[in-house]
Amino acid sequence: MQKRSISNVRRFGADGRKTLLLLLLLFAIPADDGFAQTPPPPVDGHALERVSPTIKKRLATRFSLGAFAGRFEETPLGAVRDTVGEGTIQHRGDAGDSIYWLCYRRAQHRIWVVSSGEMGGPDHRVTEIVEELAEKDTEASTDCAIVPEKFGPLVFDGRLHLGMSRLEVVRALGPPSKSDAARMVHSHAGKLADGFDETGWLILRFREEKLVSMRGGKTTTN
Repeated sequence: MQKRSISNVRRFGADGRKTLLLLLLLFAIPADDGFAQTPPPPVDGHALERVSPTIKKRLATRFSLGAFAGRFEETPLGAVRDTVGEGTIQHRGDAGDSIYWLCYRRAQHRIWVVSSGEMGGPDHRVTEIVEELAEKDTEASTDCAIVPEKFGPLVFDGRLHLGMSRLEVVRALGPPSKSDAARMVHSHAGKLADGFDETGWLILRFREEKLVSMRGGKTTTN
């Protein structure tokens, strides 16, 4: 009787450890693939460092994904997701570092539509958009939703899109506020009719003289 009890305890202990291991593995697996979506790349602080707002025209006021037209600081992330029919709104950070975003991919293109938790309001209005073109298909993240072809290309302010040459960009936007061999920064600051201050900016990166990354954002403050 004593031997049988010891045997049962040992078997229970082994089974218990197996059960615990299985539970740990289950909790380690995300319940929704959306939680694994790649966050937007961090802003390069050096790119915007000490950049004078030399651009007179307003920047990053509107965007389009194919026929879908949206406006920075007005269009909610939910409206983008519902129109595209794909994507899961993600979130990370607290207070001023809080952001919400949608991540999409198409071939070598990767797009993040972002809302600042502080500036985007409770309905998470779009405050920033990033698009990058990877050198190879394998470099594009596979954990972002696939955007249907009809929602391409992404265009800023009706004229800026990936694939443009440096010369075409300058013709469209005017001389940059800051530039180097691989990058241009366009910065705008102005006062709106209601007295609010508006800041818009574009960070553009080139590879072999072609635009391969663009990041645009806008904020309005009083």
